[in-house]
Amino acid sequence: MSEQAGNDDGARPFLYVVVCAAGVADGVGRLIDAARERGWEVGVVATPVAMGGFFDVAAVEAGTGRPIRSAWRTPDDPRPFPPPDAVVVAPATFNTINKWAAGLADTLAVATLCEASGLGVPVAVLPCVADALAVHPAYRESLARLRGMGVRFGDPYTGDAQEGGARPDFGWESALDLLERR
Repeated sequence: MSEQAGNDDGARPFLYVVVCAAGVADGVGRLIDAARERGWEVGVVATPVAMGGFFDVAAVEAGTGRPIRSAWRTPDDPRPFPPPDAVVVAPATFNTINKWAAGLADTLAVATLCEASGLGVPVAVLPCVADALAVHPAYRESLARLRGMGVRFGDPYTGDAQEGGARPDFGWESALDLLERR
């Protein structure tokens, strides 16, 4: 955890996991388990669409011990998570990447990413974007803008079936590896 800021009080560093609406999102528990094994406390922020059945909300809440955030809190509501020491976006969709790069903070998930970038919090992204969308000029420009902001990207994942029909592994833990590199 070489790049984790950590907390002065000896508490474990806090990782935000932003989950977008992609079919592989149902595996996010693997990322949460791996992060906790590496010494992170974890809180999940999900896009509103992802909350509509893309992953098991109850299992994720049980795995983190915290509620999933998807909607804005009111000013009188307490903050349910401490500030992040790092953020992982996995799976990161075409829509979320483009909105984030453009600064369109219309959901809590995208606003969280915009704010993390502005605060200099390390961010690792595992894109899950179909090849047909990945060649779109807006997407290419978004990747370049986010890289210029210091965002770290893992290998793209299309989910296309391999020979024999099996789908490749998403590689959840690679996001944590991206955070740990200098």
